[in-house]
Amino acid sequence: MDLNGFNFFSETGITVTSKANTTQALIFKSASLFALRIVLNSSNLAALKEAITRKMSEAGSLFKDEAVVLDATRINEAPDWPALLAHLQANHLPVIGVMAEGAVLDSARKAGLVPVTLSTPSNANRRDDEPPAAPIPQAAPAKPEPEPAPEAPPAEPTLVIKRQLRSGQRVYARNSDLIIIGAVGRGAEIIADGNIHVYGPLRGKAIAGAKGNTQARIFTSQLDAELLAIAGIYRLIDADFNQSLIKQPVIVELENESLSFISNDEHK
Repeated sequence: MDLNGFNFFSETGITVTSKANTTQALIFKSASLFALRIVLNSSNLAALKEAITRKMSEAGSLFKDEAVVLDATRINEAPDWPALLAHLQANHLPVIGVMAEGAVLDSARKAGLVPVTLSTPSNANRRDDEPPAAPIPQAAPAKPEPEPAPEAPPAEPTLVIKRQLRSGQRVYARNSDLIIIGAVGRGAEIIADGNIHVYGPLRGKAIAGAKGNTQARIFTSQLDAELLAIAGIYRLIDADFNQSLIKQPVIVELENESLSFISNDEHK
């Protein structure tokens, strides 16, 4: 089981009013939601429960009470959904939706799970032990016609925060980079679809490339984080981490589906 997907999804803004009264009974507003994507590689309940317990033990309180989407697109047989959901709830992981197909999706619906679609890296559904599919050779058309280049999502201006972020505070830079001038305290979270720059101590969670941008990077002048992630690949900064990098200027990038940490000394 993989416990490394970080995703966001939004709702379209709609206003609903009562015909009998001009007072708005409710308003639908666009909102972004941070969701932890748990990828199921097995339908074996015992294995899943053991993996969940181990992951939560390793992560401490970092994932506690985070919204969860279960990604069951890699399995062909449905797990015991009620028992799995109960175990997740007992570990403070509330499930808000599921990604699945065919009979697995049907069984998930019957268990009360809501199907959702999330933005994921292009290679997210490929098993780690599967090589990329070989390209199928095709004859070139006699008169190729140029196709218009796909439109990239509009880039937003870089979000700049000039203050300290304390425990419980969360900042998300949608479709842009994020610059923090100040400390990011433990328990705080900074999230960006692009790069993250922290000019100060980084002690909380930093999640770059939140929508799957594998080229995103994290820059900090003082690394002391709880968790770092790029495009859904995360790393806990724990006792097993290279202690020589702690409280040092570091660049974090994604290389071969794992996080690479480059100290400032390597650029001199």
